[in-house]
Amino acid sequence: MVLPGSLLGSGSLRECIRGLRLLFPGTISTIVAHQSHQTRLLFTSLTATAARNRGSDDAKTSVTIQGYFSGKERNKDAFMVACDVFRDKGPHLRGHVEFIYAALKNMEEFGVHKDLEVYKKLLELMPKGKMIPTNIFQVEFMHYPKQQQCAIDCLEQMEMNGVIPDTEMEQILVNAFGKQGHPVRKFGRMMYWMPKFKNASPWPLPNVIPSDAFKLAQLAVARMCSVDPASTITVFQTSDVEDAIDDTWVVSGQSPTQQRLIKEHPTDQPFKVEGPFRIFLRDRCVGYFILRAEATPQPQPVKREQVDDVGSLKFWFTGEVEPDEETRVGQPLSVHEQDDGTIMAICATGTSSRDSLLSWIRLLQNTNPNLENIPVLFTQASPIGEVMTTEYQPTDSSLQVAPS
Repeated sequence: MVLPGSLLGSGSLRECIRGLRLLFPGTISTIVAHQSHQTRLLFTSLTATAARNRGSDDAKTSVTIQGYFSGKERNKDAFMVACDVFRDKGPHLRGHVEFIYAALKNMEEFGVHKDLEVYKKLLELMPKGKMIPTNIFQVEFMHYPKQQQCAIDCLEQMEMNGVIPDTEMEQILVNAFGKQGHPVRKFGRMMYWMPKFKNASPWPLPNVIPSDAFKLAQLAVARMCSVDPASTITVFQTSDVEDAIDDTWVVSGQSPTQQRLIKEHPTDQPFKVEGPFRIFLRDRCVGYFILRAEATPQPQPVKREQVDDVGSLKFWFTGEVEPDEETRVGQPLSVHEQDDGTIMAICATGTSSRDSLLSWIRLLQNTNPNLENIPVLFTQASPIGEVMTTEYQPTDSSLQVAPS
């Protein structure tokens, strides 16, 4: 059969196929459908094969990457050596995202989760120049999203651990993702807020929190006593008390106002030693105790004195007799007198035992003579569980009176 001249003279393959469909509608449609079906089957087979290969490669990569952090030494030097070994294995750094995530997971175990130099070492593993966006669409649609999200997660872990980045880290991010990349935006937000929050606390702590319990107790008691600038911190030794069982230290805090309250306290109303309670110094926890008295009722307000007796005047709006108004304010309560009780002193001991608290009360009697005449009760229940030792706790009562 001879095809029309318009089809033979056309240079477009699409027009030729359209002409063949007009001449042989059923045959051409069947051939096209068959070819499409074969193409879909081939694409599905290739996709499944690629997924299986990728899964096996990911498993091998995961096992291989975990081997970098399986050494016996757990310190900064071993961590840095693992990063150097991964960097020197080849120019392409295949699996760098998986390596960075594995490193972030093991940083706390190596004790480098608050080290800025280590975070720089990890971000330097990102390829340079290849992932920089070249147009606005790549910028907004997150060019190389897997790598950018990995860098953002690294910055977020820095933020959670209080590590403030510097200009060198900004240059590392710009070399990898460009000035408009999402990690660079995250860096800008961190540099704006983190320095503000770092100096916002009225109780600054050293950069490295001491691990010694005695120094932690001093920091904790000094922070709690800062509500009264006149408070003094005193360190006692229980060995100075006769018949003391525990040989430990006691960090006590008390102000002259609290000493005056103890002096004026009635001798028939007991004090209570309560605790331990928790106070956190970053990631360190310290247990402390308080010497508390029951809340005292506030004094009645002073009524107005009648200077000119003109009888009972009625209020012009309601027509009722005006009540007496207060003209003078009563004596204000101190900062130690709260609604639930009055705090007389606080302390932290080395053992948090009953005997160390008893020694603390006896040592307080040197500066508070009236404390010898006031009964002191030790509560059994603790708001944070069984923290105190139980050798000296009776079982028949929930309170014990300290001997004077």
